[in-house]
Amino acid sequence: MNNYRNIETIYTVKTNEPLTHKTWRMRLSGDTSELTSAGQFVNLRIDGKYLRRPISVSDYSEGELTLLYDVVGAGTKAMSEMKPGTQINTLTGLGNGFNENIATERPVLLGGGIGCAPLLNLARKLQKRGIEPTVILGFNTSADVAMKEDFREIGIEAVVCTVDGTEGVKGFVTDAIKALPFLPDYFYACGPTPMLRAVCLGLDFPGEVSLESRMGCGFGACMCCSIETKDSAKRICKDGPVFTKDELIWK
Repeated sequence: MNNYRNIETIYTVKTNEPLTHKTWRMRLSGDTSELTSAGQFVNLRIDGKYLRRPISVSDYSEGELTLLYDVVGAGTKAMSEMKPGTQINTLTGLGNGFNENIATERPVLLGGGIGCAPLLNLARKLQKRGIEPTVILGFNTSADVAMKEDFREIGIEAVVCTVDGTEGVKGFVTDAIKALPFLPDYFYACGPTPMLRAVCLGLDFPGEVSLESRMGCGFGACMCCSIETKDSAKRICKDGPVFTKDELIWK
């Protein structure tokens, strides 16, 4: 579990480049010691914006952090304009990530859109345990597809699916699961809420999901990202963003 500390760090932009018409990859240098699990996030201060921008961590190593983000508003537009050498005030090591120590032999990693980002670091960590996960990346159309090469570089041929069928399996990640030649025994998922709902209600094996939400503080003080679970009200930023399938209530 995360220690809930609110660590302010200065990162420096190394590279910042587009991967698709809307998705960008930013690599930063700085102290990554507060990151302890795949699925955690950072909260970036953007000049001229009142609220920080929470961005899930795609990958990290000692001294380097990789973020993927979609340009969807003024804050992420400002991020896309940041040049190498730009310094960013960042709250780091936020949230509780995926449980990488689950006893699983056939895990499947399910990503939807920008929710594919944190699965890369998760796949690396599972590989270090000697587990080769199956990765399914879901997008609306072929123009949105990203990260195939990132997984290929670590020896994983990701299954791609698109809603309109312009690349890979036609349909959703749940359709791609049905086409697998084996039945997974555990799932890890990150993506838009409708996808996560379909995954949790449609799969009859256990798993966990990383929820997306608008956030104010990012560390549990403002309560604006609270959700109802079977146990109690919980904050996505502090108690999550990862929750087990059995914790969640879908209405």
